[in-house]
Amino acid sequence: MSFAIIETGGKQYKVSPSQILKVEKLNIEKGKTIQFKNVLLLNDSKNTEIGNPNINGAIVEAKLLDNIKDRTILVFHKRRRKHSRKKNGHRQTHSKVQITKILSGGGKIIAEAKIEKKLTKPTQKIEKDKIEDKKVKVKKVIKK
Repeated sequence: MSFAIIETGGKQYKVSPSQILKVEKLNIEKGKTIQFKNVLLLNDSKNTEIGNPNINGAIVEAKLLDNIKDRTILVFHKRRRKHSRKKNGHRQTHSKVQITKILSGGGKIIAEAKIEKKLTKPTQKIEKDKIEDKKVKVKKVIKK
């Protein structure tokens, strides 16, 4: 299993291909490709490469799925015996990212996400049409 350790938003993340993670908000449009160039460590099934502090030329590519807000965190301040209270809420913004490729320093692909095909809506529509045809046939039989 291959993985990489990247740094973004002042935090470090251990990532592997097709993994979805939440990082600090990135000012990029939904669906665009992002390149993380602060790669601290690369691990392949055969060898491990450690940067000092970064690995030159190593890149982790990802696709931005969505920019979201986290759940509300309540901030409550109270001074006892003073009738002083303050209540605030905070929602941190995050970016949901899916890792697509991990590239080594020479540009060689270490790992790539597998693309899975999902059922499309036209197949579901055909099934609905079949059900509607059966209803029509039943109605015709009842009318006779």
